[in-house]
Amino acid sequence: MSAKVTIYTTSICPYCIRAKALLQQKNVAFDEINVESRPELRGWLIERSRQRTVPQVFVNGEPLGGFTDIAALDQQGKLDPLLAREPAATDPPVLT
Repeated sequence: MSAKVTIYTTSICPYCIRAKALLQQKNVAFDEINVESRPELRGWLIERSRQRTVPQVFVNGEPLGGFTDIAALDQQGKLDPLLAREPAATDPPVLT
């Protein structure tokens, strides 16, 4: 798997733990960014993902949603192809 995966989390978030566990189970490397005390990053995250909750999972710069979203994609067999796609130069950036 070779996609660029970024997950935005907070410290005490059971869904964050579950999302990371799902990605780890799939042997996916990801960057974790804690947004707990970063209001500017939280603002960007809400604007970009249209969600106010964490986790928010981005693959190659595209928001996939939170744990329930990626779990549903996985059950439908749609997550692995997304995780296997190489990042493109035109993929939107994520903030760190």
